[in-house]
Amino acid sequence: MKKLFALALVIGLAVGVTACGDGGKAAADTAIKAAEAAFSAASAEAMKYVPDEARSVEGAIAAARAAFDKGDFKGATAAASELTAKITALGEAATAKKAELTTAWEGLSTGLPGVVGAITSRVEILSKSKKLPQGITQEAFDGAKSGLDMINSAWTEANDAFKSGDVAGAMARASTVKAKAAEIMAALSMPVPDALK
Repeated sequence: MKKLFALALVIGLAVGVTACGDGGKAAADTAIKAAEAAFSAASAEAMKYVPDEARSVEGAIAAARAAFDKGDFKGATAAASELTAKITALGEAATAKKAELTTAWEGLSTGLPGVVGAITSRVEILSKSKKLPQGITQEAFDGAKSGLDMINSAWTEANDAFKSGDVAGAMARASTVKAKAAEIMAALSMPVPDALK
């Protein structure tokens, strides 16, 4: 993130140089290249956590470059000057979203293992039963068993993603586990906890 702010500062300096000079080609090119470098430093995280905002900034950079390519160096410089604030805001938004998802992950990682454990126990008990309880069909039970395999696999993937720093990927998989767990619990006539609703 420090690198991002340093690069954003470079954009500001490049624009400042342009303002003091003749608004020429070299200064406009420098400002746009600085914006491209700053965006490059932030884009991986931004695309994960705030993709719409990232694409908007990417479009603004492309517009500045298009103005430059048409020979509108003053317009390109003006566009580049606006990118400093946009790229800084983009980095801050990505950081905030990652923190929000991390907090959500901590909640899920505390509650979901217990839910999965309860489902596993229920499936094991029903597997040993000679007859399924009223209200649970064989089809529903078979679906619950295969669904349990799926959520165990997805939960492992979610944990691996979180450990590797991919909080967005971890949350996407955890959300799949949450939805499937609620579906299985309902199929097995288990009370669905509020955390899964």
